[in-house]
Amino acid sequence: MRKLLFVFVLGLCLPAGYASAQTFASLTGEVRDSSGAVVPNVAVTATNVGTNAVRSTVTDVAAVYVIPDLVPGFYSVKAVITGFQTVERTNIELQVQQAAKVDFTLAVGQTTQTVEVSGSAELLSTESATVGTVIEQQQIVDLPLNGRQYLNLVALSPNVNTNFYPPAQAVGREGGLRANTNISIAGYRGVWNNYTLDGVTNTDPNFNLYVQSPSIDALQEFKVQSGVYPAEFGWEAGQINASTKPGTNTFHGSVYEFLRNDFFDAKNYDFTAVEQPKSLYQQNQYGFVLGGPVWIPKLFNGRNKLFFMSNFERLTFNNTVNTLYTMPPAAWFTGDLSSALAGSKPVQLYNPFTDVPFVNNQIPSSLFNSASVAYMPYWPKANLATATVANNFLNPQTTKEIFEQFNQRIDFNQSASTQWFGRYSWTNDTPSCPACRSPGRRFSPLPGRLWLATRTCSRPPRSMNSGSGKRPL
Repeated sequence: MRKLLFVFVLGLCLPAGYASAQTFASLTGEVRDSSGAVVPNVAVTATNVGTNAVRSTVTDVAAVYVIPDLVPGFYSVKAVITGFQTVERTNIELQVQQAAKVDFTLAVGQTTQTVEVSGSAELLSTESATVGTVIEQQQIVDLPLNGRQYLNLVALSPNVNTNFYPPAQAVGREGGLRANTNISIAGYRGVWNNYTLDGVTNTDPNFNLYVQSPSIDALQEFKVQSGVYPAEFGWEAGQINASTKPGTNTFHGSVYEFLRNDFFDAKNYDFTAVEQPKSLYQQNQYGFVLGGPVWIPKLFNGRNKLFFMSNFERLTFNNTVNTLYTMPPAAWFTGDLSSALAGSKPVQLYNPFTDVPFVNNQIPSSLFNSASVAYMPYWPKANLATATVANNFLNPQTTKEIFEQFNQRIDFNQSASTQWFGRYSWTNDTPSCPACRSPGRRFSPLPGRLWLATRTCSRPPRSMNSGSGKRPL
């Protein structure tokens, strides 16, 4: 059973690639005695509080120790050597790509005597010149986020701006939620960002947008770096480095749904004589997250060894906007264009054959072109009673979007010197909009040259100067 589980975990890890130090943290420090002298060959052990994963090393001749590639989380660090009391530092939080420095001062005594230092000041990353801000998991979950998009919190970092439009081509070609995400870090363009997830590239090469945006419940934390970042990045100007949440020895999870619809909305306020119905608005975002040890009753107990984190989320969005257009009134379809004579810029129509003005702009049906008559039933009719011809057609347009994603992470503590983790992520973003069927595109007030009179005349129809240029009938 153990061999089978190991092969399964290894198979999950291989497709994802190696997660480099872009995500992992590290510990370093010095060990000295009470007089300030260095103490070499001290056994230093770091234990992950959530998984009991143990990493150990010894100090060198300069009494310096280094423990690299630690999963972000809370740790307890212990220093042990014969002839000195054991010192343990607890509640040490390591963040994404943090190089924390934890020093020890040992007092003479028995190793069975333990000095526990609980709680500590915020660790300074003196081992790295990286300039960046870490947004922790508590902030990600607790702060209100419309749409639950963690990238909206990037603006919490200094020197970041998000209040501007994304590239026009990105909206047209990429589509979906990510096309509307534009982040400027340190004054650079939004397409100069690099996204990583668990140390693996998460950047779309087309417009340097993100490929996947995990659910905030599946994220441990993320870091925004605006400059002087290490060489393992080497891409673009800004770095957004996120880490998913690993499983621990205790089961934890949640089931959620965020609902917003038009039931509680007020009616639209428009400057029209006819009261308009409320616009449809439905936004449902639901899913679950579950993490803990892999546990199969009577077969396998993965505590301290094998952990999982599973997450699924789905967002459905329907939004209807009542849009006003200008369409020919119903009387125009019968040849009665007398309304064109009203207003401050009247338009008089003329018979194209005799050059005689139509009386009261009444066009006899004998002049109707058969092709135009066949086309008229397919032209939208005005559905609002307005004082003028303008804004007499109300057309509700609905935009729909379905966003789904699934994340599965497995962590395996093989030994104190070997740890594995793998993640499989899948996402799908399906937007649909009425652009191709919009009356604003298919039906303009007078598209092209639509003749209500015959087109078989020997010369072009006469136009009237309406004060803003000549318009053909």
